[in-house]
Amino acid sequence: MMAGFKRVVIMKLGHFLISIITGTVASTAVCLDSVGASQQPESPTYTYVLVHGASGGGWDWKYMGQLLSAKGHTVYRATLTGLGERAHLASPDINLTTHINDVANLILFEELEQVVLVGHSYGGMVITGVMDRMPENIKQVFFLDAFVPAGGMAAVDLWGDLAGHKVVDGLVHFSWLDSGGPVPGDVPQSYKTLTEPVSFENPLALELPVTYVPFVGGVVEGKVRAGFDPSWKRAVARGWAVTTLESDHNAQRSHPTELAELLMGF
Repeated sequence: MMAGFKRVVIMKLGHFLISIITGTVASTAVCLDSVGASQQPESPTYTYVLVHGASGGGWDWKYMGQLLSAKGHTVYRATLTGLGERAHLASPDINLTTHINDVANLILFEELEQVVLVGHSYGGMVITGVMDRMPENIKQVFFLDAFVPAGGMAAVDLWGDLAGHKVVDGLVHFSWLDSGGPVPGDVPQSYKTLTEPVSFENPLALELPVTYVPFVGGVVEGKVRAGFDPSWKRAVARGWAVTTLESDHNAQRSHPTELAELLMGF
């Protein structure tokens, strides 16, 4: 009888141990599944630095920043010296180097790496200088309907006729400015920013991945934009990717969703 009792105890103990082992194995499998699920690849997120065009400011890219941030990206909207909320610093002594320093120092002081650098219109002059100075901090570049200068060129070399814009005390009062308009809005800009040539000689800068985005079908300076202008030709000659966007010159205002998708699609 004692022997039978021992067999029952041993059998029950064996079942108990099996249950524990089985339960532990099941729990471990669930944990592994959870870990595996949490490690599923997610959409990559990037750090964007947005550089506005002539007479503008970071204010003009606020909604674009919100669209990109909503997708998990980090966004910095630069405002160049003398423009936007920094209009109180306006001076005829501000030149292109000043504006290049604005963006380069933003990247340096915020300790940004793998930057997606975006320049619109005149901003193409600025980001060209930033590319030349610090290519190691840049992952991808977008020229949005922007000037694409060769080294040694100034904005006036690409702009063409500036006769329609008044220059008063060294500041350019562009034809589209509305002095009586609401704030925020476009403001005059130092003429020297348009006449100083840019440097573009760094071999590493020449190797950066760049997408040139002409806004086709729009109107610039009161003229229908030529489909294949000198900046476009220079972008093609450099082997840059070219992606067109149906828009006027300020897609950040008129086609923000389409532009945001384009910036996230590289």
